[in-house]
Amino acid sequence: MNYSVLVVDDDKLVNEFLVETLRRSGYNCQAVFSGEEAITLLRDRQFDIILADYKMKEIDGISLLKHTMKIYPNTIYIIMTAYGTVETAVKAIKLGAYDFLLKPVLPETIEHILGRVTEMLRLKSENEIMRKDLAHRFQNIIGKSKAMKEVFDLITSVADARSTVMITGASGTGKELVARAIHYASNRREKPFIKLNCAALPENLVEAELFGYEKGAFTDAKKTNRGRFELADGGTLLLDEISEMPMNLQSKLLRVLQEREFERIGSSTTISVDVRIIATSNRNLKEYISAGRFREDLFYRLNVIPIHLCPLNERKEDIQLLVQHFIEKYNQENQRQVQGIDTAAVNLFMNYHWPGNVRELENLIERAVVTSKGEILTEDDFPTDLVLGRVADDLPSLKVPMKLEEGNKYLILKTLEKFNGNKTKAAEALGITTRTIRNKLAEYKMQE
Repeated sequence: MNYSVLVVDDDKLVNEFLVETLRRSGYNCQAVFSGEEAITLLRDRQFDIILADYKMKEIDGISLLKHTMKIYPNTIYIIMTAYGTVETAVKAIKLGAYDFLLKPVLPETIEHILGRVTEMLRLKSENEIMRKDLAHRFQNIIGKSKAMKEVFDLITSVADARSTVMITGASGTGKELVARAIHYASNRREKPFIKLNCAALPENLVEAELFGYEKGAFTDAKKTNRGRFELADGGTLLLDEISEMPMNLQSKLLRVLQEREFERIGSSTTISVDVRIIATSNRNLKEYISAGRFREDLFYRLNVIPIHLCPLNERKEDIQLLVQHFIEKYNQENQRQVQGIDTAAVNLFMNYHWPGNVRELENLIERAVVTSKGEILTEDDFPTDLVLGRVADDLPSLKVPMKLEEGNKYLILKTLEKFNGNKTKAAEALGITTRTIRNKLAEYKMQE
């Protein structure tokens, strides 16, 4: 891909040198000689990268940076100057500049910097394409890890089969999403997708919900009611948390799987159905079989095509894709304009063990999008128990139960003690910034 670069420099020789260097390197380059010309040009088009001089008449590089970030926050902006100071560089970076270069700029320096930038843009583009493609094809199941690619391959290969599918995995890993993806990728997609949560109903209602009942079959049966099997005819029936199905119903379910027929409660008329069964469980069904709580023959009948979803802490390379997906989702739902998440917060996520898996991540992002006052989410937008969850195992003297804030205080002070008061090392170990530690110490009214 030929990335577009806008050069903004009022020195004609420097301008021509930069354009020649960039075009030789394969970039689609355009040049102007003032900030005013750049602003006029930016009304009509966006550039991938802007290289701008800091000191120009009327509109300087910082003013142009502010203008660019308002209308094109994803443009990579690099400032060049012969009058560089640390304060100027820090100001530019805080306003959104990618880098700050001192003149004279050598050709190899330009090529190196833009090589880094274009690689970053390429990866970002690939991730965005992949995320949108996966969201379209797999019902918003997001992931690029090896484990998720294997799941996507299985969804594609088994979608049109009639065989039963057993999806296992911890709570919050997305088992229902995978079940829906299988249905909507199959030749049954135009027929119903019906769900029954076996754990959500009292035992005496599960049979009525599954098979339906005739009017007068029991006290509250005021009219004939079709069950989930009839409603799902021609389509897919998801039996969520199958481990919680009562033992007395498991033999009836096995019969339906084998013979594809059943009777409503209170009726002797046999009803034939064509239903594809997908079951899910967050339990170890083999342990349930050993304990006499689940029929072994039913397990093997359901487990024809097993799909296991690994926990989020085993596919952390998917976290950034998931975060961006949830930011966009909750921006749209709540009319927000959060642009992304900073590196410190991502590092916090990468070091957390995610007991609630993808569902926990989604809930955290939703809350942060709704409550954040900035365009970029930072670690301050997330609860400090993320840090507590990361390193609590390393502190055997931590006693529970205790209030969360007490635990956070204990953790921060113990980590500072371990590193002899070095805030930088303590912050690195905790996965937070030194600013957060300073804020916490001020909150605790303690001397730094």
